[in-house]
Amino acid sequence: MPQSQTSLSFEIFPPKKEEEFENVFSLLRELKSLHPDFISCTYGAGGSRAGKTIEIVSFIQKELQIDAIAHITCVGFTREDLARNCDALMEAGVKHVLALRGDRPQSMSDEQFRNREFFYAADLVRYLKEHTDLQISGACYPEKHFEAPSLESDLRHLKEKVDAGVTSLITQMFFDNTYFYRFLEQIRGMGITVPVHAGIMPITTAGQLGTTVSLSGSSVPKKLADLIAVYGDNKEDMRKAGIDYAVSQIRDLKEHGVDGIHIYSMNKIKTTREICSQI
Repeated sequence: MPQSQTSLSFEIFPPKKEEEFENVFSLLRELKSLHPDFISCTYGAGGSRAGKTIEIVSFIQKELQIDAIAHITCVGFTREDLARNCDALMEAGVKHVLALRGDRPQSMSDEQFRNREFFYAADLVRYLKEHTDLQISGACYPEKHFEAPSLESDLRHLKEKVDAGVTSLITQMFFDNTYFYRFLEQIRGMGITVPVHAGIMPITTAGQLGTTVSLSGSSVPKKLADLIAVYGDNKEDMRKAGIDYAVSQIRDLKEHGVDGIHIYSMNKIKTTREICSQI
């Protein structure tokens, strides 16, 4: 990929089944050929696959020599657990994390949820800043977090998080670049100057709208809804239309000189490769 001012990065996740785990390393070797600036890796709610995440990000950092970012969440972590996890990351050669509030695990009781030690991502950032040397990235929501009472309050919390020590931001997926440009203008006006990586999710099946997208709180513009209405019943046509839509978004973002493009790869190398070949 030609060098440009806009960085390129991917998100992957550890598979749930042990027998699928080796496939992740093959996927990562292929992703390396696309020359990403960094690769982030998620894990299950409450850190249920945190060990797998550490193994994967260590491979990215040490074997592939690509900057790796490990996701860590407030939910389900005590301070003691978090300290252990951070020590393991540092020992694995990983120096960068994405600090998130995270979703409540289904197994967590109301009492456990109420008594958790970290309530918000900003709390997690403060702890990491005080007790570790890790570089800290954070999440942001161009259309506001779906639980926030207003965009204004969401932006205030974002400023608090950045002031606590976040050095870059990755957005939740969005499908209308207008929201992103408006969001960028707002946060720059508030004095938030850290790089912002635009999160792009290719919608390649109609079913994604009922799962991933609905959970994110992202709105679906008419253009994308129309694509799904026309091509949703044809698997290959829908896949092609979804890739074209993502490519169109990314090209527009690059023309506007955004800091970075972060592709939610969903561990699909073929789709990710096709997108990158066109941008």
